[in-house]
Amino acid sequence: MAIASNITTVNAGAFDRIQAAFGALSERVAQYKLYRATINELQELSNRELADLGISRSMIKRLAYEAAYKN
Repeated sequence: MAIASNITTVNAGAFDRIQAAFGALSERVAQYKLYRATINELQELSNRELADLGISRSMIKRLAYEAAYKN
């Protein structure tokens, strides 16, 4: 009976690791989608609108990165 108990524990541990890996992958995909959406939205603004916000075009990628990955 101890062997069956150990196998169940190993299977549960493996399942937890797989579930954690999929959770981490899902989080990374969500972060990337936010990054791309932020870039796309900021690039659609005119130079005047960006200037009103205090943003230059050269800052867009950095701001998108901070929005997606620095939370």
